[in-house]
Amino acid sequence: MRLVLGIDGGGSGCRAALADAEGTVLARAEAGPANIASDPEGAAAQIIAAAKEALTQVKGAPVTRGDLARLSVVMGLAGANVAAYVTQLRAGLPFASCQVVTDAMIAAKGALRDADGIVAAVGTGSVFVRQLRGQIRQVGGAGLILGDEGSGAWLGRALLRVSLQAADGLVPLTPLLKSVLADHGGIEGVISFGLVARPADFAKFAPLIVGSDDPAATALMALAEADIAASIAVLQPDPALAVVFLGKLGLKLAPRFSGRWAQRPALGSGLDGALWMARQMGRQT
Repeated sequence: MRLVLGIDGGGSGCRAALADAEGTVLARAEAGPANIASDPEGAAAQIIAAAKEALTQVKGAPVTRGDLARLSVVMGLAGANVAAYVTQLRAGLPFASCQVVTDAMIAAKGALRDADGIVAAVGTGSVFVRQLRGQIRQVGGAGLILGDEGSGAWLGRALLRVSLQAADGLVPLTPLLKSVLADHGGIEGVISFGLVARPADFAKFAPLIVGSDDPAATALMALAEADIAASIAVLQPDPALAVVFLGKLGLKLAPRFSGRWAQRPALGSGLDGALWMARQMGRQT
C-alpha cells in the first residue's frame, strides 16, 4: 500500500498526517517545534519523530529508516522561504521522495486545492498568497522584524510602541495605553518586555485592540486594515478573485473586507494542503 505523509511545522510544533493514495487519513501525530530557520537540526528530529509516530500507528511495529524512505512526503515549514535552510534540513531527512515548501504554500493548497483564489493568512504573523491558473505568488511572510503587517504580533508590538509614545507625551494617553503602561510598571517595564518578547508574546495583546473603541485601538486597527487591504489588492487580477481569510485574527477581520472582494471559506487546513500535495506528487512518481 502506497502511503503519503503531510507535515505542517512551525515554531509552536509539528503536525503530521499519514494517508493512503486515495487520501483516507490513517494516522495523525504531533511533535515539537520545527522552525528550520532557528533550529534546522532540531526541526529535522521533530519531523522524523512525528513521521515515525504516525507510521507506527499504521504499521503496528517499530519503524525503520527504510520504511520512512518509502513515503511520499510534502512538508510546509516555517523558514522554508530561504533555500539554504531547506538544503540543510534535507541532509538530515530519510525521505527519498520529499518536497519542502513554505507553510504559506500548504495553507494556500489546503484552502484552495487547485482552484484560483487569494489566501489571506493573518494570525500571529501574516502572509498573502494568490493561486491563478496554477501559478503561485506570495506577498509578505517575512516575519515580525521586517514584516507581518496587520498580524496579531504586529498589532501587539504597535500597541506597546504607542504606549511609550504616550508616556513621552507625543500622543494622547488613552485609557488603553494607560492600562498597558500600568500593567508593565511603566516605561521601563514595557521596554524590558519588548527586549525579550517573541512574536507570540506580542500577539497576546491583539485581543485588547480588536473590537475596542479606544482611540488608540481604532487607529491601530485602521493601519492594520490598510496594510492587509494593500497586500490583497496587489495580488488581485482583473477580474478579481475571491479571498479566503485564515487564522484566528484573519477570520475576525474578514467582515471588514466584505464590501471589497468576494469571500469564501477554506476547503481545508494547512496540513490538509500538505497531504493533498503529497498525493499529487505520489501520482507523478
